[in-house]
Amino acid sequence: MTLIDAKNITLCYDGKTILDDVSLKIGAADFLTIIGPNGAGKSTLLKVMMGLVRAGSGAVVRQKNLRIGYMPQGFRANPSMPISVARFLDLTGAGAGAGAGAESGTEFETLAELAQIESLLDKPLQALSGGERQRVLLAQALAAAPQLLILDEPAQNLDLSGQLAFYALLDAIHRDTKTSILMVSHDLHMVMASTRKVVCLYRHICCSGEPQMVARDPEFQRLFGDNMAEMMAVYHHQHDHTHSVPHGAHGEDA
Repeated sequence: MTLIDAKNITLCYDGKTILDDVSLKIGAADFLTIIGPNGAGKSTLLKVMMGLVRAGSGAVVRQKNLRIGYMPQGFRANPSMPISVARFLDLTGAGAGAGAGAESGTEFETLAELAQIESLLDKPLQALSGGERQRVLLAQALAAAPQLLILDEPAQNLDLSGQLAFYALLDAIHRDTKTSILMVSHDLHMVMASTRKVVCLYRHICCSGEPQMVARDPEFQRLFGDNMAEMMAVYHHQHDHTHSVPHGAHGEDA
């Protein structure tokens, strides 16, 4: 089942091509990460697919009544407006039964458990660490029980341990809820270790596929050659751990 189908998207701004004939399809239970250099058009493509930015040409077809949870890049709490995490989630529609209604909305307690923020609910939003704040924003994005979770640089500014923890959380959410995930990330080594499919974008789609296949693509190596050693070291470390688990324990994720 296709959730979003972007077809031949082209977008120019001030005479500069931002996206050039880009086609990308997101299906049910997908976990897809868009990577690419700065200025490659990654965040713009997300916004086009959500309908926040209109493409110059091409089309985006979305499943009818598609529920999307969106985690934007660069959120900052206003220090002049002290507010608890629980109140923030309530005001942004993440309270019990919020979002898509009682049948499809996620209950508040379940939501807090899913995003691992039970201990943060009474804390001031402004006092959270980077990793804690990202989990709160993730909870907000999950509030309407989305079919598709769209994340723009979700581990930005986190240290290595924070990145590992956040990507492990995303992996657990994808595994347990089967929510489709579409993510933009600069954390190349983490992406290659944790995601199911990678799309390499530099205004156009350079290559796409499973991480180990993309890593061998000449276009990918040209764009990211300087990071290849670190990336593949982390990838093989995670890959070895995956296969050390007894046969059958991962199901479709093995």
